[in-house]
Amino acid sequence: MRKNKNIKSKKIRIGDISISYFSSSPLSKNRKTILFLHGFPFNKNSWRNQVGSLSSVANCIAIDIRGHGNTTSGHGFFSIDVFAKDLIVFIEKLELQSVVLCGISMGGYIALRSYEIKPELFQALILCDTHANADTNTQKQNRFDTIQSILHHGKRPFSIGFITKLFTPESIENNIPEIEMIRSSIRRNGTTSICSTLLALASRTDTYNILKEIQAPCLLIRGKEDRITPYKAMNDMHTQLPNSTFKEIEDAGHLPNLERPKLFNNLMYDFLKTF
Repeated sequence: MRKNKNIKSKKIRIGDISISYFSSSPLSKNRKTILFLHGFPFNKNSWRNQVGSLSSVANCIAIDIRGHGNTTSGHGFFSIDVFAKDLIVFIEKLELQSVVLCGISMGGYIALRSYEIKPELFQALILCDTHANADTNTQKQNRFDTIQSILHHGKRPFSIGFITKLFTPESIENNIPEIEMIRSSIRRNGTTSICSTLLALASRTDTYNILKEIQAPCLLIRGKEDRITPYKAMNDMHTQLPNSTFKEIEDAGHLPNLERPKLFNNLMYDFLKTF
């Protein structure tokens, strides 16, 4: 993956943690701000293409969520609620205006919980390969089993198996650079942070009932070959949101922003012009 030389990492102290983030240019109060939230267990680098490509139309910021990438873990007790409250303090401390939250997978869970806590901060939502439902008992048990496997066998077997679920077979066969970036991001996260985040995912609250109250414009994007987030879960979200658009991207799995970045960026660009 090519690195944009204009994107520089920064850090800011938020409560008990130091949040690492990058933006592509000086922030202007006269433009929308897109705040990108990565999935589990990745980091802000998964949004580097979008930050570089969309900086001409909006302030673009990508952050490392608590315990991921270069953001510290703090007290170490993770939950989607904790992640959301970190984000809200980050927004308020930087005095960001007209914030558009763009979250993929776990980032989508954080986006919805953040909106639930303080809706007045957000102008719009972009929810990618995510949904509003809490884990079922079976899904919780799968996460607990994954924790035990990581503790006994390490991160490498988990990383190998997870990659096959994230990307299409064609992408894996072609070994696109983005796959190595995701492998690297998994390896860089500590075992404790990965396991703590799995517990946070298992214990998250359901945000489905708030969807009908979200009047802000919402763009829903799903990779058509996503094997983690079902079509029905996202379509159900679409039917509940009063002001939403739902698009699927062909030949993409759980991370369409990496597999089909041009199509993904175009969808975002067109959406941003509507409000």
